[in-house]
Amino acid sequence: MIDSFGLHGRRALITGSVRGIGLALVRGLAQAGAQVVINGRDAERAQGACALLRDEGLDVDYSVFDVTDHQGVATAIDALEQRLGPIDILINNAGLQHRQALQEVSAEDWRRLMSTNLDGVFNVSKAVARHMIGRRRGKIINIGSVQSELARPSITPYAASKGAVRMLTRGMCADWAGHGLQINALAPGYFQTELNQALVDDPAFCEWLVQRTPAGRWGKVEELCGAAVFLASPAADFVNGQTLFVDGGLTSVV
Repeated sequence: MIDSFGLHGRRALITGSVRGIGLALVRGLAQAGAQVVINGRDAERAQGACALLRDEGLDVDYSVFDVTDHQGVATAIDALEQRLGPIDILINNAGLQHRQALQEVSAEDWRRLMSTNLDGVFNVSKAVARHMIGRRRGKIINIGSVQSELARPSITPYAASKGAVRMLTRGMCADWAGHGLQINALAPGYFQTELNQALVDDPAFCEWLVQRTPAGRWGKVEELCGAAVFLASPAADFVNGQTLFVDGGLTSVV
């Protein structure tokens, strides 16, 4: 019997995966049978994350590159494919947050956030898709956010970047689905991560979130793994250009 949800024999690359959501997704895909490549800009952190998961008996490796460096990404992906073999699954997880009133945001901070959250998705996807297109198969999962759909004060650059990621996902589908690729987005709600630590530590925000979210709580990072495994698996072979919200119901109610 074919395991439609299994990832055995598949190789995945997850950007920005030395901690937080990215590291949780590495663990989830590896537990589903994939060999997973950890990515970050800091070699020591990438090696540490790799050692941690290998100690858990998981099949992981790592590759150090900066998603904002277009040519550097292309070189790193080519080297990775030559060293380990085909990348079957890409999860674009690398991202930044910047909390500040929009009128105070500098051009430099805007560009820094966009270069990672949006340009990085383009850079890595293009480099990986060149190989996937030749093989006529591949899965790309872009990490969006509830801010792909909704805005909040003080995080407008982030919301703009994640809204763009949602449309970039649709555009990738338009261009690449005919080549055998499936490109979708995973949009987390509010999860307890280092990126959200300022909010986790804010009692007023936590009270608002519990009341605003039908599930009545923060998400746990491991609760994203099932959706990611589904989108990465053969079970999602006819799912394309979609954004799957994993948010405890937050975007479904007013």
